[in-house]
Amino acid sequence: MSLTDLSSVLWRARELLELLLFKLEEEQLLLASNRSRWLAHATREVEVVLDQIRQTEVARAAYAQGVAIELGLNAEASLGELADAAPAPWSDLLHQHRRAFLTLTSEISAIAESNRELLTAGQRAARETMLAFAGTVETYGRQGQTVTGGVRRPSLVDEAI
Repeated sequence: MSLTDLSSVLWRARELLELLLFKLEEEQLLLASNRSRWLAHATREVEVVLDQIRQTEVARAAYAQGVAIELGLNAEASLGELADAAPAPWSDLLHQHRRAFLTLTSEISAIAESNRELLTAGQRAARETMLAFAGTVETYGRQGQTVTGGVRRPSLVDEAI
């Protein structure tokens, strides 16, 4: 195992994380514009990228473990520890990879949370609309279970839409 091999797999991982971020942004645009026709395709593309990331992560772990042993570190050393122990110019490059991973991970987490919120809001709106036309109301009972029935409140529907 060499630092060159580790760096190559880290570049591949970064590319995949950037692709995941792009796919999540595509998904977000579909959700925000209420264009659900292509949502299944976008979700499938996200899953494909996640699978590629998992495969790359296995290779990255193997290379990192080999490099850690070569540098006299614990086999489970972090990327930061590898960067600190590596000779120049590898040290700088590994630190750059680490910073990029932290940034990408933060961005991916934020957009994934935003997408979850959009999905939840869309699902809730669809459910409330269906219940309004069905003539029933769902509420919560004393033990927290969903109870159908109850008093239906008057609703105003804009038929022009």
